[in-house]
Amino acid sequence: MARVHRPAADGATDRVEAYRQLRNCPEVFAELHRLELEGAGELAIQQRLRKQFDDVVVRGAITLQELRRRAECRFSHADRMWFDRQGLEQATSETVARHKAQRFSRATWDLCCGIGADAIAIAARAPVTAVDHDEATLQLAEWNAAVYGVEDRFTSLLADVTTVDPGKDLVHIDPDRRAGKRGRAVRLEDYQPGPEFLESLIAQRTGGAIKLSPASNFGGRFPGCEIELISLHGECKEATVWFGELAGETPFRATVLPQGETLAGDPFDFDPVIEPLGRYIYDPDPAVVRAGLVDALAADSSLNRLDDAEEYLTSDSLVATPFARAFEVLDVVPFKDKALREYFRGASFGQLEIKCRHVPVDATALRRKLRLSGDEAGVLIVARESGKARGVICRRCTP
Repeated sequence: MARVHRPAADGATDRVEAYRQLRNCPEVFAELHRLELEGAGELAIQQRLRKQFDDVVVRGAITLQELRRRAECRFSHADRMWFDRQGLEQATSETVARHKAQRFSRATWDLCCGIGADAIAIAARAPVTAVDHDEATLQLAEWNAAVYGVEDRFTSLLADVTTVDPGKDLVHIDPDRRAGKRGRAVRLEDYQPGPEFLESLIAQRTGGAIKLSPASNFGGRFPGCEIELISLHGECKEATVWFGELAGETPFRATVLPQGETLAGDPFDFDPVIEPLGRYIYDPDPAVVRAGLVDALAADSSLNRLDDAEEYLTSDSLVATPFARAFEVLDVVPFKDKALREYFRGASFGQLEIKCRHVPVDATALRRKLRLSGDEAGVLIVARESGKARGVICRRCTP
């Protein structure tokens, strides 16, 4: 692992020193694990640990243990990785990072690297310079690179990302969405660095990627680029703006993981085909919806829309596609409280999933109104058909 010149700081920060002290005391984790196996309560664990270790070590160990457990579904080596709360929240899941890293085949600068998730995935394929303005965060990224065994291709740089010069190397950037804000910023104008810097990257660099929230206002902001919406296990995780030599030929792409299937196209090349509700109804993956490729999916899979204001699709024959979840239609009732109560009073459902997109529904309040005394699992999809809201009663098709 290489380190380049670091700007002078106002002494070693408390956070950096706390992390280093914790790393130099691995026995605290062994003792914490032992106490948990004994069934000791949280307060008892803290009291017993403080008899053996400094307070800063105990607090750090307990927090890190919690974060590692939360990260288990996102990282294969979570039990050995180093996190802080904000870093984990903004970090790219390992599966998503590895998918993106496939496009990087030469030296890359990862700007705003955070705890290093994207940099580590890229470093498995090419040398990486990981840049962040926060020394403690950069320290965690270095240690995480060692956990994944890519430290020999990982160089860290403590710097303001707007001041570095990647030259002709590739670039990946994950702008800070929490700078001075409560919760995550959605508008690009609230990112740090903001749109002006991101646009300058596209204009000045040979190629790279910009990680954005899938809910951000990216529409029409990046002409000539490819925007890939990426979902993982049915949840849209990010919008990746590919530019320069890394951009594909189509303006939009939807990728579903872990399958790795992808659908690309220009939303304006497809017109909606409206047909009445058939035997099956389909809920497109959120990446497809956010990419504007619902009609592309319909054309590719011989499906049709229920309504030009709805993303739900339909067919008479079951179509298997990784880009949508299929449901078998059992019945249709008007979307009115009385009609729904009467239907479910005589139905055999004991569990009911309620789904909707453009019809406002308080699912919790609606479920309370329905008598569900059976033992079967059902689904109620509230959707518009020919402009009218319908309650589509169905069951999930086996994947």
